[in-house]
Amino acid sequence: MTTKKAQAKELQSVRDYLTEHPHFFEENPDTLEAINVSHDSGKAISLVERQITIMRDKNKALSAQVEELIDTAKNNDQLLAKTNQLVLKLIQAEDLNSLIEALDTSLKNDFNTEFYSLTLIDKGFYASKTLANLVSEEDAKSKISSLLSAQKAVSGVLREEQINFLFEQSANSVASVIALPLNSSEPLGILALGSSDADFYTHDIGTVFIDYIGALLNELIPSHFNS
Repeated sequence: MTTKKAQAKELQSVRDYLTEHPHFFEENPDTLEAINVSHDSGKAISLVERQITIMRDKNKALSAQVEELIDTAKNNDQLLAKTNQLVLKLIQAEDLNSLIEALDTSLKNDFNTEFYSLTLIDKGFYASKTLANLVSEEDAKSKISSLLSAQKAVSGVLREEQINFLFEQSANSVASVIALPLNSSEPLGILALGSSDADFYTHDIGTVFIDYIGALLNELIPSHFNS
């Protein structure tokens, strides 16, 4: 026990000395080269070689992180460009059907959205041949009242009756959803994106994109009433 304590004390003294003299090995390179440490292979290597190996591994890890950051930045740039294009198309739409066509095309082709639904509450404001899924206020309150009254996007696995109501013929293929309530001075409806993957739209997924598009639709849809 005494020997172990003495060894530990001696080891700490060496650590303290090297900490207080950080340039020791620079001033005594022969000592650095003479120190051997064990390697995973079982072969003894010099401390210099060991440091080189450690630095090489760190550089590999750092390079991987940098590449990941670059890929993320590229993806973000592409997402921003596609979002800007969608916004311009929505603003330039001359009527509600043109707006819905622009939204449909962009979500499917630019953002690879598997399923999407724009469900609007019909209060007599829309043209009879609108491309939107028009529903009565009574049906909406009966089937999706919790979604309409939500203060933010709801994501995850919805109730079967909600999925059926929003996605109709595609409902059987939809396993997860992100649904955003649309509101102007009163509830307008629901913008919903769906996936056949139950783990795609999780409860903690980011909602920046759909929130942004939803805010724009809240302004644009009322401007196309009766169009």
